[in-house]
Amino acid sequence: MISPNTPQPMVQLEASVAPEIKALWQKAADLEGVTLTDFVIASVQAAAHKIIDRHQTLKLSIEDSEALVEALLNPPQPSDALVTAALRYKQVMQNYGTND
Repeated sequence: MISPNTPQPMVQLEASVAPEIKALWQKAADLEGVTLTDFVIASVQAAAHKIIDRHQTLKLSIEDSEALVEALLNPPQPSDALVTAALRYKQVMQNYGTND
């Protein structure tokens, strides 16, 4: 098992960008007082976290939120198809358990 203090192997990433883009990034890195590499890594990491958070967060409109709460507080009766499927699932799981 790797301990938290064990240095992890590093991998290299290469990217080709236009000179004006590199100059822009370098200016931003200089203004922040960091190396270009550190600036790029921090920027990409921040963007990755933001994108992942955006995709993992469910945002509902007011109407959708109210509909969800209503469905949770007053759920509809299960349909015949749902009751049949639940019974079939229960039977399959019971049969699966007896065939050990």
